Amino acid sequence: MRWNIAAAAALSLLVWTVQSLAQTAGLEAFQRPERVPFPASAPYSREVATLGKMLFFDPRLSSGQNISCSSCHNPSFGWEVPVPKAMGAAGTPVRRHAPTLLNAAWITPLLWDGRAASLEEQAIGPITAGDKMNATFSGITERLSAVRDYRLWFERLFPGKGIRKETVLTALATYQRTIVSGVASFDRWVEGDETAVSNAAKRGFALFTGRANCVSCHAGWMFTDNRLYDIGLQAGDPGSGELEPPGKGQIHRFKTPGLRNISLRAPYMHDGSLASLEEVIRHYAAGGAAAPGRRPDIEGFAITGDEITDLIAFLETLTDTGTNVPSPILPAN
Repeated sequence: MRWNIAAAAALSLLVWTVQSLAQTAGLEAFQRPERVPFPASAPYSREVATLGKMLFFDPRLSSGQNISCSSCHNPSFGWEVPVPKAMGAAGTPVRRHAPTLLNAAWITPLLWDGRAASLEEQAIGPITAGDKMNATFSGITERLSAVRDYRLWFERLFPGKGIRKETVLTALATYQRTIVSGVASFDRWVEGDETAVSNAAKRGFALFTGRANCVSCHAGWMFTDNRLYDIGLQAGDPGSGELEPPGKGQIHRFKTPGLRNISLRAPYMHDGSLASLEEVIRHYAAGGAAAPGRRPDIEGFAITGDEITDLIAFLETLTDTGTNVPSPILPAN
């Protein structure tokens, strides 16, 4: 009898050890990187990033001088906006819900349809688009050049170049690469603190990486594979299918967003059509809602109400609530 009890205890210890090792091995794939990647052509500079932050919050980059980059990418809402579609400088709604800029240094390609290869290239679109900031770089250069402090800072940081399209884009991109999600309770769990997340969140993570298979697209520490998929939304937006030249089979495909700070970023999807995380989960569980005859890239799965609660509990552990992003003091005209 004693031998059986001892054997059972040893077996239980072995099972617990194997399970712990398996969980640890699985969590390693979600560890945060140690450094932010900056291109050799635009290495990190604290002063250039500071200048870029000022430009990011400055409405003088829009034609009407009434909105800034931060109008659509608000740090309080996970670098998005709390409405399906923001209003552009001309007073009309933009075409798509603003994607987050969190961890943009690791995102490639950029934008919902993947049309931009770099942050420098990405910034051109919203700045010049008629339904967004509706500006020209010649107009931006003129407005910024009228500000003495901007003239001095650009000339010091970009000697011989000063204020021009290239330097404005470099400063903006340098700042945007510093927009990194802070440490969340999930990260503390990854590092070994078993008390950092609830049991419900742990069950949600097991479902996320298991039967629901969310991890097949939302992988790695940012929870995205940086690829484009058709997830079955009914909207008529062709996504990457409208790019030139059009990619074969790219119709209705959109970029997989990262999930960091996801609880702050409602509404969801490229069109802002899903108001809550519960709606998002139910959309995926149903295998999408596309019209008959259209085959999206996702498959449905069975899920209970309690399991949805667990999944949301896990997703909430990805939110960093300790990072504060103060608005900069901008130079006067």
